[in-house]
Formats: sequence, structure tokens, C-alpha cells
Amino acid sequence: MGSFKNKYRIISVVFLGFLLLNSPDLTAQNEVITDTLCPPKTIFDVFKKKDSVLVVKPVKDNFFLVIPVIGSQPATGFVFGAVTQYTFKGKEAQDKYSIVNLGVTYTTKKQWLINAKNNVLLNNNNIFLSGDYRLYVFSQSNYGLGTGIVPKKREDSDFDISTIEQPMDYNYFKFHQTASWKVRENFYVGGGINIDWYSSIKDHNLNLENNQSTYHYDYSQKYEFDNLEYFLNGFSFNVVYDSRDNQINASKGWFANFNYRFNPVLFNNQRYSNVLFGEYRHFIPVFNPKKRYLLAIWTYGQFVVRGKVPYLNLPALGWDQRSRSGEGYTQGLFRGPNLVYLSTEFRFPITCNQLLSGTVFTNFITTSNEDNSVRLFNHIQPSAGIGLRLLIDKATKTNLVFDYAWGRNSKAFYLNAGETF
Repeated sequence: MGSFKNKYRIISVVFLGFLLLNSPDLTAQNEVITDTLCPPKTIFDVFKKKDSVLVVKPVKDNFFLVIPVIGSQPATGFVFGAVTQYTFKGKEAQDKYSIVNLGVTYTTKKQWLINAKNNVLLNNNNIFLSGDYRLYVFSQSNYGLGTGIVPKKREDSDFDISTIEQPMDYNYFKFHQTASWKVRENFYVGGGINIDWYSSIKDHNLNLENNQSTYHYDYSQKYEFDNLEYFLNGFSFNVVYDSRDNQINASKGWFANFNYRFNPVLFNNQRYSNVLFGEYRHFIPVFNPKKRYLLAIWTYGQFVVRGKVPYLNLPALGWDQRSRSGEGYTQGLFRGPNLVYLSTEFRFPITCNQLLSGTVFTNFITTSNEDNSVRLFNHIQPSAGIGLRLLIDKATKTNLVFDYAWGRNSKAFYLNAGETF
């Protein structure tokens, strides 16, 4: 496949090519294509009879989707199951769409993953609920702390991620739910409950009789956590600003979320800690906005600002609410007490009827490792990729998402419903 740098350059060339070919100054099409001249079409419309497609139907305020999940990712192996997504809104014109997701999957690594997510606006957008519930019978390898664990190509051309991999099995229960109330236009203040419980932890490489330790065991011993089971329970204060026109597939606006979590000592084997999470997303129309070219930016940071948290609760790549960060790398590869992530996407139309669209994107991740004096931004790991979008609902602008991404010594394919962010 060539080096990561070459792949990155290829994607950059593709990105620039799309900019040039679709620039308003160079395109031969001077007319603005409107929904009247080129009405939106979903994949389901393709299989309808022509007569039925011409019938104008009222726009629904809800959309229910069930899709089978068949795919492969480094953290899970081959995956199959189903994901349901219910998108809905109130009857008032100003009401925004809400999303509720439920997914049940099984993997060839003998993992059971049950996920439920909610991002719901109620009472004419006056109440904002956001939740993340998980029940996992799980296995995921650990790779150490900090982004310096994967060297640059010029530093070690023969490096293989598997050489630092330490497999682990565990069960995970997560209940995170916040509720926020609008205090002014687009601005919400509230709080939440956070429960994390890790049990039946089995470190496959741990063999103390033969003096063979692991990242997880060493960290747990140093900071006095049980290496077989631990809890992290607390409550949070959060502030949200959301001016997006559509949280499923925004075409303008921005979103910010700041959450400060307090973890008191409620049970044995717990330590007091505070964790700060900050997130920002911005959606900027470029060129002619009606032609649906968009620059999308997503950045977030998570920081253990006081005390210590258990190893598996340390900020880690791919453990955001929807598990969408870090395309190109396996989930949990980069972990540390402090984490900063940045993703940029250029989204563009392929067909005027919105059936097909595409994206090119880049991601950057940095994490710290205080035990080895590794600070944020000492090591930054990049990835890049390309994606295809297939429209499945006009009102909510819900797409099926097909992405392929490359990172350093890593690559992966992704299939999801709804935009990455």
C-alpha cells in the first residue's frame, strides 16, 4: 500500500481535485440546482416505480431505521447484528430533530455489545437530553499510555502494533445521562449522572509467578485500584450551546459541550477524581451553500484534572458517545490521563439529487503519559480517509456512511448510519 505519507498525499491530491473541479469559477454549470429542478432521491426511491416517485407526499416528522451490521474492525474482528435508529421531532416548525439509537452486535472475538444512545430535544427545544448506555461482554487489547507508543515511520520502519498489544477480557456497564434546560436561545445548562463498572477483568499476559506484568496491572498497583474489578460513579455539571440546523446531518451552525464530572468515594477501591470534557463542532458552508459543499470541524478534549481514575476509565480514542473518533486506528489504541482530538471533513455532492455524496477527512490525536513525562502534543498521531454517503431519508438527511481510513501502521473500514459527527 506504500507509506502513510504517500497515502496522505494521495488523499490530499484527491481533496484538491474536488476543490478545483467543483469550484464555481471553473464549473460549466452556472445555474443553481434547486430541489425543484433536481428533487432529492433516496436509495429507496431508486427501486420505486416512476409514477410513484412523482407523487408528492407530506414530510414526516419521524423516521425509523433498522439496518443489519456486517463488517470488520480491528477492535472487534468480524461483526454482525442490527442497529435501530429513531429520528423524530415535535409538531412546531422550530422544533429540531432528535435521535435515539439501539444496537446489538456479536463479534468473532466473542464480544456482545449492547448500546443505547439518546440526543433528544423536548418541549419545543427547551429541554436537551443526552445519554450513553452500554452493556458489554468485551475484549480489547491495551497498548500502553500516550501517543508515543507508535513511532514515526522514519524512526522505526519495521514497527508492528501487535508487538505492544496486551489482550484483555472484561465486562462493562455504563450509564451516562444528562439533562439540560434552555436558559436562552440555543444555550442550555444542566447536570447528569455517570456510572462506570468494570468487572471480570482478565489480563491474558499477566503472569506474576514468572515476573510478567502488564500496563493495566502496573497502573492499578501504582494508584491502588483492584486489577479485577472497579467502579467510577459520580455526577456532572454541563453547559451546552447548539445552533445546528440538524444534529443528524448539519449544514450550518455550531455545537459546544462542556461537562465537569465529580467522582466521590462511594465504595471500596475508589479514589476521588474530577474529569473535564470539552467538545466543539462547527459546520461551515463553502462555495455556493445551495450546492452542499461543507467544511466540518470536530475537536474535543478530556482531562483528568484531579485525582486518579482506573486504567480503563482513562480518556481513550474511540470511546466518545457514538464511538466515532479515531477512524484509521483501533478503538482504545491511544489512552492517557489527558487527550485532545481533532477531525476535519470536506463534504461534497456527487449527484445533484443528493442520493450520493462524498467526503475526505483527516484526524489527529494526542494523549499524555505522566509516568514517562510525556505531555500533550509531544506526539501527534494523524490519520486520513475517504468516504461515500448514500441518502436513506430526505427529511432528516440521514445517510448510510461508508468510510475507509489509514493511520500509522493501521487501516480500517467503517459502516454506520448518520454522519461521523
